[in-house]
Formats: sequence, structure tokens, C-alpha cells
Amino acid sequence: MDKITRRGLMYVMSSPSGAGKTTITRALLRNNDNLSLSISATTRKRRAGEVHAQDYYFVEPDAFQNMIDNDEMLEHAKVFDNYYGTPRAPVDKTLSEGKDVIFDIDWQGTQQLSEIAREDLVTVFILPPARAELEKRLRERSRDTLESDSDIRGRMAKAADEMSHYSEYDYVIINNDVDEAIKKAQLILDAERIKRRRMAGLSNFVRGLKDGL
Repeated sequence: MDKITRRGLMYVMSSPSGAGKTTITRALLRNNDNLSLSISATTRKRRAGEVHAQDYYFVEPDAFQNMIDNDEMLEHAKVFDNYYGTPRAPVDKTLSEGKDVIFDIDWQGTQQLSEIAREDLVTVFILPPARAELEKRLRERSRDTLESDSDIRGRMAKAADEMSHYSEYDYVIINNDVDEAIKKAQLILDAERIKRRRMAGLSNFVRGLKDGL
């Protein structure tokens, strides 16, 4: 009997800052052995406690530009005066092994991925339950990051722009309750994994079943 295999999928999670995307992503990674996080490259400076090649690939601006010029990036974007992007090679290797990759990227990166890898792509946008709740989360986070009121206003303005792109995504989750949001994100992943078009060898498998009748 022919074996059915599956190419891995690219699972994109996007949201405005403070909507819960990182929490949901971490939960999915804990609960799925066959899922790994795409590590982005960035030109921003490393923060205390961050590890190169684990949190990000920290590269100089010239090196980042070289990666773009050599087609070594799946996507890239400028965010808050720094560049971020997804190196192509590790993602291609993981997908070819039948494993899935989760992406924590913005709408600009998602648009670029859609242009070059739509068949591999599943996109989810996370929305906060209310504007006031989003601002509250950002202000709570600012106690640790020492961001000013001006920084918060800037993030809120950027959030409004980001949320306008929700309709470009396959799925939308409103994060009223983080546990429920995680369950919904897992249901999406499970359903996408068993879509017929992702099952390589299915035709031969069915032919074998028919021949045995």
C-alpha cells in the first residue's frame, strides 16, 4: 500500500502588539511536537537575555541587505526603524521534512509570503476584544520595557493600521479569553493539516484500495 505523506505548512500568526499573539504561539509550540518557530533575522540590537539564533538572528544592516539581494529571505519588512525578515533555507528544510513552521510576522511579511508560497500558507489574525483592553495591555507591558506615553500612542496608531488588514487573512480570532483563543488556533492547525490537497500520495493510496476490492 502506498504511503501518504504531507509537506509541512507555514502557519502565520499576526496581530497588533498586545493582542496576545505571542502567548498563543508559545502555547501551540508547547502542544505540538511537529511544529517549530521560524526564527527571524533582524538589524535591531540584542536585548538583555536574548540569544543569537534562538530569539533572532542578529545581523548588521549590510549583511541583511546582502541576504535580500541573494534571495535568501522569504519576506522582510521595516518595523520601528529596524528590519526584520525570514531566512529561506531553514524554513524550506523543515517543510520538506513534513514538519510545520509557525511565523510571528506582520501583515507586510504575510503579503510577501502569500505571493511566493500560497499553497503552503495558513494565515491567522488575532484581534483584541476592545481598543481599551489593547491599550491596557500595552501600558502594563510598558512597565517592563520602560516605554513612554509617546511610545504607547505610537503603538496604538500602528495597531489601528495593522488591524485594517484583517480581511487579508484566512482566519480571524478575537482574543476575549486566551485559553479559548489557543483552542481555536489549534483547531485551525489540525484542520489545515488534513486538507486533501496537502496529502501527497493519496491518489495512489485510493487506487490501491480500489484494486483490492
